[in-house]
Amino acid sequence: MTESIWVAIISLLGTLGGTLGGIVISNRLTVYRLAQLEEKVNKHNSLVERTYVLEGRMTEAEHDIRDMKNGGRKA
Repeated sequence: MTESIWVAIISLLGTLGGTLGGIVISNRLTVYRLAQLEEKVNKHNSLVERTYVLEGRMTEAEHDIRDMKNGGRKA
């Protein structure tokens, strides 16, 4: 084969290797970033759930305080 054909084949292999390597690295980065985002969302959801529970407890405490101020009578 002529020299230009060998150069073309080597260039093709280099281009394919570089492209596939870039795709693999990009995919790994995307998977990593999604995992980090999922972790942040889980932390946020946990905070929302705890806040909901605390709001319920706060409402109960407010009712208890109101009942104590009224001398045990219902308002």
